[in-house]
Amino acid sequence: MYDGEGQPGRNDECWCGSGKKYKKCHWQTDEHLQELYDKGYEVPTRDILKGPADIEAIKASAAINVGVLDMVAERIAPGVSTEEIDQWIYDYTIEHGGTPADLGYGGFPKSVCTSINDVICHGIPCKEDVLKEGDIVNIDCSTILDGYYSDSSRMFCIGEVSPERRRLVEETKKAVEAGLAAIKPWGLLGDVGAAVHEYAKSQGYSVVREYGGHGCGFEFHEDPFVSFVSEPGEGMVLVPGMTFTIEPMVNAGAPDIDSSDPNGWTVRTADGSDTAQWEVQVLITETGYELLSW
Repeated sequence: MYDGEGQPGRNDECWCGSGKKYKKCHWQTDEHLQELYDKGYEVPTRDILKGPADIEAIKASAAINVGVLDMVAERIAPGVSTEEIDQWIYDYTIEHGGTPADLGYGGFPKSVCTSINDVICHGIPCKEDVLKEGDIVNIDCSTILDGYYSDSSRMFCIGEVSPERRRLVEETKKAVEAGLAAIKPWGLLGDVGAAVHEYAKSQGYSVVREYGGHGCGFEFHEDPFVSFVSEPGEGMVLVPGMTFTIEPMVNAGAPDIDSSDPNGWTVRTADGSDTAQWEVQVLITETGYELLSW
């Protein structure tokens, strides 16, 4: 088979865990994937495709993640430290039966990434970072529930922000929407990234190349990597059952990054310009996509 694994018999139980016979479930999908693979397309392996029970479990995890960000939206304001936000998110996630996926991941010390103004990603919460009027901040959190992962982030404008900062935040969200509009089942992932990039460029912005979206569900980060500077007509085939994030990092200035922070995590724009990011987690369906976390 296209992923190097064996193929069930037509009357055997499907590999996806649906409980259905293979011929009534993923047989036709696998035949189509094999045809595409033989033609040279990049296709997902079955170990990243989610069955019905997996999808419901990811949705349950995502409900906590969405709830976390809704809670932050109600509380965030000038004078709040990022350390406080981290504690809110830890408490909410634990109280709802989940675990913050960020905490301890690769040694990351906190439950959330808080990235302010020129910080592109992986800002570490601390009591010294107190949000002030005019700041923009990305709150990026991820949840584990019963072994399943969800992931999303939102931008927040703190009090009255400059027109330039507000526009950056709003247009970055529209770039995500452009990527969503480019999703077509059995289409190509590169079309999604290209749509994001084209929209951001049309507004006078640049897109970070070194970081992108990722598969998410069975693991925090799984295949595919989702570039937002990709070319149309390339990349992995979008197959129903795939779950991944769309999360472009859009800079007001140049796309170059500065990873020199001694904490080993925080990444900033090299030119000190403002940056923004929104992240959603999507499921590819037979007819399009479904938002899981936002």
